[in-house]
Amino acid sequence: MIIRKKLIAGNWKMNKTPADGVALVTELVAALGKQTDVDVVVCPPFTGLESAAKALDGSTIKLGAQNMHFEASGAFTGEVSAPMLRAIFATHVILGHSERRTLFGEQDAFINKKVIAALKNQLRPILCVGETLAEREAGTTLKVVQTQVEAGLEGVSKEQAATVVIAYEPVWAIGTGKVATTDQAQEVHAYIRGLLVKLFGDAVAQKVRILYGGSMKPANAPELLSQKDIDGGLIGGASLEARSFTDLVKSAAAVK
Repeated sequence: MIIRKKLIAGNWKMNKTPADGVALVTELVAALGKQTDVDVVVCPPFTGLESAAKALDGSTIKLGAQNMHFEASGAFTGEVSAPMLRAIFATHVILGHSERRTLFGEQDAFINKKVIAALKNQLRPILCVGETLAEREAGTTLKVVQTQVEAGLEGVSKEQAATVVIAYEPVWAIGTGKVATTDQAQEVHAYIRGLLVKLFGDAVAQKVRILYGGSMKPANAPELLSQKDIDGGLIGGASLEARSFTDLVKSAAAVK
């Protein structure tokens, strides 16, 4: 059985000036910058990436971006490309977050182009999938997740797939304080793992980390992280404060 190293990624969303970000990163480096039991990624807004990268230098904490365009350069006002992210030493990028899907109209085929571009540039995509409350209540959760996973990974090779991270985020549990029950979360994570087996084979599927992204906090993390197919968390609000984020990383390290 493959033991997947837990991954805790912090999505700061549209929060923190560069100076605020450096202050937070400095605290995180002091608390977590030497540990290697858990992979840790912080994802500041674009304006804070370069200063965060400098503050992270020499630590084990990795840098991620919250979005990117699939083209390498060109007339795309307000956008940032994969080569630009690589130039400031980003290693991960969040793609297809529910807020990008719902607020900015991003569709699966558009997100897939970003996944392909990220992989081509040695960036690890954190591909977000998940259902709305209406879809959950209609009983279509697994169908929605299947469509998003299959479309998001279209054209990805077996070798590339092993480096992809998937984040399951029930949209109704983001920023609402609602959390999927442990059983609900594990059911969807296991289903995603099964999809990956069909798409890429068991050996690859067992390497892919699947994160839970719906209001994970220090209080509920140990139970969620102890589930067989939950390999970490994509953390929103709790990533904006050093103590709560550090506690989540410690919870992940404690899971055997």
